[in-house]
Amino acid sequence: MKRNLLILCALFASSACSTINPNTPATPPQADTATAAIVGTTAAQSETAAITEFITDNINRNATNTAPVEDALLVDEETPAEDPGNIWDRIRAGLAMPDIDNARIDQQLQWFVRNEDYLDRVAERAAPYMHFIVEILEHEKVPLEIALLPIVESAFQPFAYSHGRASGIWQFIPSTGKMYGLEQNWWYDGRRDIYASTYAAVKLLSALRDEFGGDWLLALAAYNSGSNNVRRAIRLNKRKGKPIDFFSLKLPNETRAYVPKLLALQKIVANPEKYKIDFDHIADEAFFERVDIDSQIDLALVAKLAEMDLDAIYLLNPGFNRWATSPHGPHHLLLPIENADTFKVNLANYPAEKRIQWVRHQVTSGESIKLIANQYQTTPDIIKAVNKLPSNKLRHKQSLMIPVSSQALATYKFSATQRLHDIQNTPQNDGVKITHTVRSGDTWWNIARRHRVGVKQLAKWNGQAPRDKLLPGQELVIWSRNNHTQVKAAVTPATFSQLDELVIPDERQVMQRIGYRVRRGDTLHRISQKFNVSVDQVKRWNKLSNKSRLRAGQRVTLYVDVTQTSNL
Repeated sequence: MKRNLLILCALFASSACSTINPNTPATPPQADTATAAIVGTTAAQSETAAITEFITDNINRNATNTAPVEDALLVDEETPAEDPGNIWDRIRAGLAMPDIDNARIDQQLQWFVRNEDYLDRVAERAAPYMHFIVEILEHEKVPLEIALLPIVESAFQPFAYSHGRASGIWQFIPSTGKMYGLEQNWWYDGRRDIYASTYAAVKLLSALRDEFGGDWLLALAAYNSGSNNVRRAIRLNKRKGKPIDFFSLKLPNETRAYVPKLLALQKIVANPEKYKIDFDHIADEAFFERVDIDSQIDLALVAKLAEMDLDAIYLLNPGFNRWATSPHGPHHLLLPIENADTFKVNLANYPAEKRIQWVRHQVTSGESIKLIANQYQTTPDIIKAVNKLPSNKLRHKQSLMIPVSSQALATYKFSATQRLHDIQNTPQNDGVKITHTVRSGDTWWNIARRHRVGVKQLAKWNGQAPRDKLLPGQELVIWSRNNHTQVKAAVTPATFSQLDELVIPDERQVMQRIGYRVRRGDTLHRISQKFNVSVDQVKRWNKLSNKSRLRAGQRVTLYVDVTQTSNL
């Protein structure tokens, strides 16, 4: 167990700064003791029945929207021998692509040789996944060079997200991911699922190999830039009477470097002594086991039952975006071999209805099902299913049962929300942090131009890609070097230390600190709507917790844009 935890800790340390692409819902209230125990009470019998039925429906359901599991590729892990060997030796023995001498390969080779520390970090991240990948490649008779491809694609960072909207260690774009059965929704992104995405990548690469007559270099080029680009380049060379091998084709610059990077890694793995590269030993044995769980479960509970750290759970299961597995599947988890049996025993003795905690929410005037779902970090469809709602219409004082996380959301460090929070709060370029709330008609380009920053840079600061859709109400962070004077003029010295929590003004904003006295019937949502700020901001400015209740006559502090409200 110590070995597995050390490897996962190394992976955790080297993955914390990866880029992601979530939207950021508001932080939900957490279940207190009374609400957590609501299941089974006499007063909540009808609600309990609905919840139990919902859970039962999930158990043993075949999740048709998730990546299919290929029985033919399932690997039966044998009991490891005392000396399982080194995975690098196994890869070396399975290298099958031609050893080519080319200036472009040499250029990439020299970079890797000069940056051995980079290869060391990548090897640490690869350690939990490499045996599984090699097993699948050998089963499908794919050259073991492909086990090195995630180094080129993502540096084995499980949460990697590119400016081209590619995600996961195999860097699937949304459309190709869906084509190969990788479901992408609010709860789950199969492109980051180590298990599902590896099967999908092998299928895709094998299909491209067949499309290009068994030429792996052309298949790799197509994996990077698309089949159409490669076919177009081949047609052009044929018309000109030129060769149609990879190194003769006119391809995008990224692709021209992409294949040589893999071939440079092939040379290093084939002869590490020649290049004075010493790869850290990775045991050639299974690191994890796939464990069926049958239904949705809180990931903090998984960590407790497996006797593991929650961060390690996410690093083996990076496909899960939120605080729980998806209610629609996949209903399985990857767990270290040494923890899997402990988890299975503990799970079998744990009541199924307690895998998720619940709170009762009373609808107030003006609330919508979408607003409530965002508040509790769930989805409208789940609320409708649990409460058997025929539509999105809600009644004032209607009682709803909502699934909630068992721990504070900040505990789930690798959830989409928390990863985005970390990215947006990492200082950049000694700039001042500005928060921009997206309005109808905003685009990446016009926001970037207004603040004199690059579009790719703006998207990266917010864990997104320039082609990602902006949604009204979404908050973007801008690290600007152009707004120091405006900030100091708009925010008093007493509040200047809180700049990381404030909506810093751009040229259209005039910020003012006000004290507001709570009136009877006021809620955080009503106050936020009244002054055009978010519920999270009101809570941060007044140090309110998720359990805080407003009292009539209570004073709250707000920082509002006086140009956007008429309530002052």
